[in-house]
Amino acid sequence: MGVKIIGGGLAGSQAALILAKNNIEVELYEMRPDKQTGAHRTGNFAEIVCSNSLGSKELTVASGLLKEELRILGSDLIKIADSCKVGALAVEREDFSANVNELINNNPYIKPTREEINEIPNDSPCIIASGPLTSQSMSESIKEFTQEENLHFVDAIAPVIEKDSIDFGKAFYANRYDKGDADYINCPMNKEEYEKFYNYLINAETIELKEFEKNAKFFESCLPVEVIAKRGEDTLRFGPLKPVGLVDKRTNEKNYAVVQLRQDDMCGNLYNLVGFQTNLKWGCQKEMISLIPGLENANITRYGVMHRNTYIFSPKVLKPTLQTKKRPDLFFAGQITGVEGYSESIATGLLAGINMAKYIQDKELLELPDITMLGALCNYITFEEHKKLNPINSNWGILSPIEVEKKYRKDKKYKAEIYAKRSLEYLKKLAY
Repeated sequence: MGVKIIGGGLAGSQAALILAKNNIEVELYEMRPDKQTGAHRTGNFAEIVCSNSLGSKELTVASGLLKEELRILGSDLIKIADSCKVGALAVEREDFSANVNELINNNPYIKPTREEINEIPNDSPCIIASGPLTSQSMSESIKEFTQEENLHFVDAIAPVIEKDSIDFGKAFYANRYDKGDADYINCPMNKEEYEKFYNYLINAETIELKEFEKNAKFFESCLPVEVIAKRGEDTLRFGPLKPVGLVDKRTNEKNYAVVQLRQDDMCGNLYNLVGFQTNLKWGCQKEMISLIPGLENANITRYGVMHRNTYIFSPKVLKPTLQTKKRPDLFFAGQITGVEGYSESIATGLLAGINMAKYIQDKELLELPDITMLGALCNYITFEEHKKLNPINSNWGILSPIEVEKKYRKDKKYKAEIYAKRSLEYLKKLAY
């Protein structure tokens, strides 16, 4: 029995590869490049379109634990990400998707099909991994199946610049508090420079949203920088531009604000502006960036853009196994389920693929407990008591709590280590 997967993004690609490992034939449908989304630029499988960071690799960080769980569970995409990293698990976009492409195109169990699917297939088991930019026709089919209005929010992409155009007489390399390698380029601002930048930013022109996006809402961690700025003059200084722990050792001066840039490609030629997702008009983006010390003559290779994200109300639609309640041979995976983030998309694609294989093999489906980060994510998005569902990243707050000695209750690192140990010990005992 074959499986159809709708969507060749991170979740769909991972689901296809795990099914292939189980010797199950897969038809992997991707509408790109014939029909683009407005955010993607290529037709590659698993193309990364926003930030190129998959988050921390440290087990004391929630996203780091999730990635280690995926390694234990056999994720192909995390293995590829590890081989393409250009910093703290930021990845070189083109190399990453090229490696995924090669793995999929050369797999005898996977049939890649470049075709838009307009409705949920009824003639075979299916995984819907159409992503946050699901086409209008498929959205209508999903809405009809779920009998719920799809939810929408707006996501934004940060600009990317050439490293050679950065003035290193002003910019400097450093990680916050000198932790790890100096992966970031930092552009410091004094009070006068910050105020000039801030006043320009809050008055700059934005691109008018499309009609279908006007009633959408922002996901908090993807807020455009201009939206954050309008919450108050110091909001950026306590958010993406916070200066604490970032010191230029050439001067040892205390900075008023700091803009960070993260490596975006394998060669280290391109850097993206951390936390600078934006909907400013392109001319305004150029002017805004030129007001950042060290970036006065920055060559911008990709401007920031915004797009609509779509996700279902999973508490009414899905079980924690990512199987739909109404139809046992239909699963959902990726950001369309209400998870947010690259690692989270890969994780739900992996679990949907594992459980689709188990369904076809007539085995008991895997329902992970909320002592694991992946289990906690799936339990959170499918919790039936939710009145609203806001997209969610991996975080410690969704895990089943552990009682620790009073003296350790405020020690976040210690508690994270205990949570991580509990999860990984559980997963290592699972056999497939």
